Amino acid sequence: MQQRYTVGVDYGTESARAVLVDVSTGQEVAVAQAVYRHGVIDRVLPGTDRTLPPDWALHAPEDYLESMGATVQQVLADSGVDPALVIGIGIDTTACTMLPVTSDGTPLSWLEQWRGEPHAWVKLWKHHAAQAHADRLNALARERGGMFLNRYGGKISSEWMFPKTLQMLEEAPEVVEAADRLIEIQDWVTWRLAGVEVRSLTGAGYKAIHEDSGYPPDDFLAALDPRLPAVVRDKLGHAFHTVGTRAGGLTNDAAALTGLCPGTAVAVGNMDAHVSVAGCGVTGPGRMVMVMGTSICHLLMGPELAIVEGMCGVVRDGIVPGWWGFEAGQSAVGDHFGWFRRTCLPAAYEEEAREAGIDPLRLMETKAAALRPGESGLVALDWWNGNRSVLVDVDLTGVLVGATLATTPEEIYRALIEATAFGTRTIVEAFEKAGVPVDELIGCGGLPDHSPLVMQIFADVTGREIRVAAAAQTPALGSAMYASVAAGPSLGGYADIEEAAVAMAHLRDTVYRPTPSHQLVYDELFAEYKELHDYFGRGPNQIMKRLKRLRKTVRGGEDG
Repeated sequence: MQQRYTVGVDYGTESARAVLVDVSTGQEVAVAQAVYRHGVIDRVLPGTDRTLPPDWALHAPEDYLESMGATVQQVLADSGVDPALVIGIGIDTTACTMLPVTSDGTPLSWLEQWRGEPHAWVKLWKHHAAQAHADRLNALARERGGMFLNRYGGKISSEWMFPKTLQMLEEAPEVVEAADRLIEIQDWVTWRLAGVEVRSLTGAGYKAIHEDSGYPPDDFLAALDPRLPAVVRDKLGHAFHTVGTRAGGLTNDAAALTGLCPGTAVAVGNMDAHVSVAGCGVTGPGRMVMVMGTSICHLLMGPELAIVEGMCGVVRDGIVPGWWGFEAGQSAVGDHFGWFRRTCLPAAYEEEAREAGIDPLRLMETKAAALRPGESGLVALDWWNGNRSVLVDVDLTGVLVGATLATTPEEIYRALIEATAFGTRTIVEAFEKAGVPVDELIGCGGLPDHSPLVMQIFADVTGREIRVAAAAQTPALGSAMYASVAAGPSLGGYADIEEAAVAMAHLRDTVYRPTPSHQLVYDELFAEYKELHDYFGRGPNQIMKRLKRLRKTVRGGEDG
């Protein structure tokens, strides 16, 4: 039998990446990337002079199709693989990234009468302008006994479907009226590929408060806005499909776009972090996957429902069918270190890096690696971008304790790395306290490739071995794996994701093991971290929130 291939497309915030994968081995035969033509739209709406308010973040839906066509055609051209040998395609996206469309899937922003209306465009995951609507939703849920909140860490994010829908309903009701569907981008792209509307259980469960019994009840929705029950009933979708399911076959238009053959199996869409779990070869409990980039998503599975403090969500079959899928996360990790690079690196270090011919952050890592745990006398909190888990509070900010006139940049940098590791340990301990074991950590994403120091400190702080995914494009590989399941054995694919993972997902030989002497010191430092964590995050000290309010007041006065 001839070799078979699948394609996985991973849609990020700034660009899309496609991989062409050998189904029998998981080898990445070709990789391509395309930057979105419009980028993140957060200032002026394209083609207009309309300025966007603060905290808006939009995408142009056409960017998803253009980048799909460019990347898939490129991997086919670069590899020389016959499109007839490609048996499936799968995609993953950021979430919640949503848009309003007509009954045939046409985005409202493509229609002339709506081009100048921001609410008609794609709302990116990091669109935070619906915070007031999220606050109302959370307050009402707490008034009614908590309702669904314990399944989502005690708080629904402004990034999710319901706050964004509420904002749209109240600020642009005519857009909601014109839209036949409000849909996650992962489901919209799948619709464009397969020609049928097929919604993913993963997107609905984690980002649209869709639990086992469905959406929140009508009386709750009506208390938020009397129009909301009808919007949910008519526009959000109610039939959901698990990952690995075949959504349909590639349409003629989608085949022309991608260069693949009509009828090629299209997998149900997925979320970028969640699909990475399969890409790491994890299909069962006890192994926490850390998708490590600008932030960290922590993904873990268990046989039973458990309520874990500060988790982002738990969904049956949400990561791998047959298991409860848990999600947690940290808001500032790689971008934490990037902030330090941009704002705190001395000119002398920049010059030293230039003379050595290396990146300044690489120089900083070398200097930080030469330090012993505890040598700096510093401890930090990792809240430079708020706290996602376990406190679920975007208004928390960073802390550095112990600095003196003798403190060096590398000591601060190492303290920031240690703080992120302490944050992950806090999450691990929350899961174990709730009865969900974490036996091993597996890292994927950009950080494992670029920072051995980060990985070793995480191992030392958590006291667990850390393995690293072999794939350079783990989410795209995961999507390609689910595409092989959507195609099925009769076409040369697999019966389920467990079978696909055995053949296609691999880990590197490198293992980061805890250093016992470092663990002892980090246990002491973690106790100090926890005291600061609880004092500022749980206790009576609200200075961070007061300072944020003061900053907004002063800046508002300047703007006005």
